[in-house]
Amino acid sequence: MDEREPVVLTRPDDLDEATVVARAQDGNLDAFEYLVEAYQDRLFRLAFRMLHDRGDAEDVVQDTLVACWRKLPLLTNVQAFSGWLYQMATNRCLDSLRRRSGHPEVVQGPETLQTTADSFTGPGAGGDPAREAEISCEIDGLATALLTLPPGLRACWLLREIHERSYAEIAATLKVSEQTVRGRLARARAQLAEKMSPWQ
Repeated sequence: MDEREPVVLTRPDDLDEATVVARAQDGNLDAFEYLVEAYQDRLFRLAFRMLHDRGDAEDVVQDTLVACWRKLPLLTNVQAFSGWLYQMATNRCLDSLRRRSGHPEVVQGPETLQTTADSFTGPGAGGDPAREAEISCEIDGLATALLTLPPGLRACWLLREIHERSYAEIAATLKVSEQTVRGRLARARAQLAEKMSPWQ
């Protein structure tokens, strides 16, 4: 097979991710586009929940994917691609928060927060106006509570609870020990539980 022949990836089960990553490392644009499609929405959800600004989140995703394309040949373990990509996105979010630390964070309007509703509270109330109003208040409350967490705790909580990353992956992403991750998660959960107590 001619190495320059494009690989067409039409279904997630065509090839395992490691093979797709290896082909993208060799410069195969179809393989890289497949990875972009697989991860861009997940990265946006992480960035949006970290930054609570759609424009900043989109910038983080774009910067992460550009950096991914440039640095992909340097990735020595293709099995570690997912964690490596999350690490880049998380670090860009934390950098963005550091840059804006002198400016107050503002919670986005309900129409923007609704994009994360299912992940926080599950599917909607199925047409029950009272339950929908309650869910909307819970979403607003959780979004506001997340903003009160220091960035390190917020990142730990989001990576674990929303993106289901392992303790080891979170530790590698944030360059801390697994014990530190567990401690930060415990503090984040305690603070969020206290803030969310009116809805329990």
